[in-house]
This record gives sequence, structure tokens and C-alpha cells, in this order.
Amino acid sequence: MNKFSQRLKEIREEKGFSRKQLAEKMFVSVRLISYWENGQRECDFDTLIKLSKILEESIDYILGNIDY
Repeated sequence: MNKFSQRLKEIREEKGFSRKQLAEKMFVSVRLISYWENGQRECDFDTLIKLSKILEESIDYILGNIDY
């Protein structure tokens, strides 16, 4: 798993979102959230920006470029 995959799952769980809840907020499938979290797919820039806003975390943190 890459840092994005690990970090996404970690943040989602910390924020109390199920995969289904995050998928609904993102207007994507639960399967796509699962793919991201398992490192099977990556999201595009626009989706990453949307994730950042919904999860209230910086893009750098989500990507694993910085730690708090």
C-alpha cells in the first residue's frame, strides 16, 4: 500500500466516516473508495481536492508528504 492509501483509510476512520458515507459525499461508488484504500487505483487532482475539503485535511497530509 502507498502512503495515500494508508492515509486515506486512516483519516476516513478518524473522522468517523464509513466507506459508504464517504462515497456518498464524493458521489462515487463504495468500490472506488475501496480501490483507493487498497492501492489498486489513484484519484485525479479534482477528486483529491474534493477529498481534502470533505475530510478537512491538507492535500500534502493526505498524500503522506507531511506528518502532523
